[in-house]
Order: sequence, then C-alpha cells, then structure tokens
Amino acid sequence: MEKGYFITGTDTNAGKTWATIALMRYFKGQGKTVAGMKPVAAGCVMVDGRLKNADALLIQENGSWQIDYDLINPYAYELPVSPHIAGVRNPVRLDVLAAPFELLKTLADIVIVEGAGGWYAPLNERESISDLAKALALPVIMVVAIRLGCINHARLTYQAIEHSGVKCAGWIAVCTDPDVLSRDENIQTIKAAVDAPLLAVLPYMDVADFNFLAEQVRI
Repeated sequence: MEKGYFITGTDTNAGKTWATIALMRYFKGQGKTVAGMKPVAAGCVMVDGRLKNADALLIQENGSWQIDYDLINPYAYELPVSPHIAGVRNPVRLDVLAAPFELLKTLADIVIVEGAGGWYAPLNERESISDLAKALALPVIMVVAIRLGCINHARLTYQAIEHSGVKCAGWIAVCTDPDVLSRDENIQTIKAAVDAPLLAVLPYMDVADFNFLAEQVRI
C-alpha cells in the first residue's frame, strides 16, 4: 500500500475535500492511522486569532489524532482567489512545505494531501499544483466533478497528470450536480477514456455523510 496520495481535481469545487475525507475515513476503517494535509488554502477566515480554512479544519478533525493546524495548512490566505494572487506578499515555497509533509509521514501510516484548484492552478509566479505533487512524490488521485463538460475536463486533466510524469493511482467521480443528465453514461465514458481505476462514485448529497461516502471507496 502507498504511504499516501495527492488529491487533485478537474476544477475548483470538483469535490476534492469530500473525496479527501472519504479516503481518510476509508483508511481508518482499514485499521490505518491517517493524517491529512491541505498545504495551500485560499478563502480563509480568522479563527482564534489566525487565518484558517474550513476544508483544512475538516481535514484536521478527521485525522487519527489531533495534529497542529500549522502542519496541515502551512499557507493560509484570506482572499478566495488563485494562490499566486492571494499569496503575492507571502508566496508559496515548495521547500517550506517539505518539512511538515515529512513530519506527517512519521506520524501516520497514510497521508492524504489535498491540492488547491486544478492540476495547473498556479502556486506562485513559476510553479503550479503539478509541481507540488511532483515535489511530494505521491501518487495522484484525480477527482472528477460529474457535471456538464466533465468528460473533456477529465480527459484533459488525466493527460496533464500523465504528461507530468507522476503516477495516477485512480480517479473518483463526485456527483456535484443533482440535475446532471446521463450521469452513469458520463462516468462510463470517462472510465473507458482514462487508463486508471475508478476508485469510487460519491453520490450527490445536500449534507455529506462521510461514513457512507467512505463505504463507496474501493482501493
């Protein structure tokens, strides 16, 4: 079994956090100790005197034990925009992210790292999410939002992952649109086009039941 996975999406709001929490609970159900990480987050709010991100707090809550927030989310930006814009005064440095990630690997059997935005979302003036995934040397799980346009987005993202030279360990379909037409046909088309296993289909929910979503995972 891999030491961890890097979670990327076909777009912003593709369902990465739901997939991340479902994976964390799945591995805990397999008897593994689990930690999560969201290295870069935008759209943070002040909590207890410092900027924190709702998704990162959810990741913190679902670890096998309480881990310091700074390890989970080293770069927390207030503006809900691309990290290279939100962090113009404090740009992301990949070397800064290496130390907390290495520490998390010593604390848990599995580390699930959630990216920001899509595969080529810029982190700073030179580097993108793809560079972060390569730096952490984790296999990638692609999260596909099942909505209009998802086939094209999935194929483009998968090709980009392959082009980056990292391993795509599989993909997760997240049904973000309750009114999408031909949901199953869309999923089957992506399954035929992507040479990586479908690990889960997470159904649409108004409020996430993460234990149920974890039961949908097959790794």
